[in-house]
Amino acid sequence: MKTVDCLGDMCPIPIIKTRRALKKANSGETIKVVTDHSCVLDAIIDNFKKHRIEHEEVINGVWEIFITKN
Repeated sequence: MKTVDCLGDMCPIPIIKTRRALKKANSGETIKVVTDHSCVLDAIIDNFKKHRIEHEEVINGVWEIFITKN
């Protein structure tokens, strides 16, 4: 699983990084995005609705977002 490190990044940087990672991924492959900004979580969910997305707050203020490419 490829991890996209977006700690400290503000939009649109995480969207660009995630889009690049998904472009390289095969169908069915999962990408993990790590962020410390809740607005990035919301932006990822809004921008990649066509893919399966799961997320969890692993520690206070840090989220792991799992995007499975369709």
